[in-house]
Amino acid sequence: MAQEVRGVVAPGKDEPVRIETIVIPDPGPGEAVVDIQACGVCHTDLHYKQGGISDDYPFLLGHEAAGVVESVGEGVTDVAPGDFVILNWRAVCGKCRACRRGRPWYCFDTHNAKQKMTIASTGQELTPALGIGAFAEKTLVAAGQCTKVDPKVSPAVAGLLGCGVMAGIGAAINTGNVGRGDSVAVIGCGGVGDAAIAGAVLAGAVKIIAVDINDRKLQKARTLGATHTVNSKETDPVEAIREITGGFGADVVIDAVGRPETYRQAFYARDLAGTVVLVGVPTPEMKLELPLLDVFGRGGSLKSSWYGDCLPSRDFPMLIDLHLQGRLPLDAFVTETIQLDQVEQAFERMQHGDVLRSVVEF
Repeated sequence: MAQEVRGVVAPGKDEPVRIETIVIPDPGPGEAVVDIQACGVCHTDLHYKQGGISDDYPFLLGHEAAGVVESVGEGVTDVAPGDFVILNWRAVCGKCRACRRGRPWYCFDTHNAKQKMTIASTGQELTPALGIGAFAEKTLVAAGQCTKVDPKVSPAVAGLLGCGVMAGIGAAINTGNVGRGDSVAVIGCGGVGDAAIAGAVLAGAVKIIAVDINDRKLQKARTLGATHTVNSKETDPVEAIREITGGFGADVVIDAVGRPETYRQAFYARDLAGTVVLVGVPTPEMKLELPLLDVFGRGGSLKSSWYGDCLPSRDFPMLIDLHLQGRLPLDAFVTETIQLDQVEQAFERMQHGDVLRSVVEF
């Protein structure tokens, strides 16, 4: 029988979000209903609200979530009612050209629930953010979007792996292939950039350089493992990174901002044959110009990192285990816990740079 729950809906471009009663259908074949316990407030949710993703309003926001599987549909075998799971937006298909080549982290046909959740009062269909829609007491997803992890972890911590924290850690470990003894620079020390710093620590980097224009953020970056900090408002970050690395540049430079000027900084701040990783998301109108001779002459790799090139079934349980062992301080990313009706205020604090993550607890 369909259920009615409360959820946060973005009704139109730049309109304030509001609480609506949402109808959650019973799970169909390959689907699951998840009882949400916590969901982080991510920049991507704000982009949905502002119309930066699409104009398919109304949106059911929220996607960095953890909870317990309540029920599953026909044919679901990987998860069962009672399982504690992190939700992901890369439910791999197993059939596309990337999956067939053994690269499922590039899956081109990821699964979402086929049924639609609706607004109870009007029957209007909702578009769930990243196919999840977890600013709600319960949500309907494809079963492959549920990744089972150790239930001993706090839901507020676990859910952050669903997007931003995984994107940053994966940018360092999966995309950047940071190795023992490497030097790493991270430009932009918000949630994703700080997660990249934590990932570089896990990978064994010896010099980790945090770059930002905000001293408070740089101080936080040090608590997560940065060995050096550069305020790029006061100092040329390219020259500073070269000086710290003996005049050469960093082995891996991660742009967690996603602007032409920060990408140019990353490009010129890397060592010869070094790697640039773009994980910050640019906007459609942005353009980049680089001398082609410099691209050729400096060698190395220029990479983009999608969701940290993660494979949830592999990476989520591993990172949760590292956290429970005390080797990955995921709790440091939770700035505050809030209620469902405080999401609009959380967006305002996010835009002012006051938080790494606000997390809705149910």
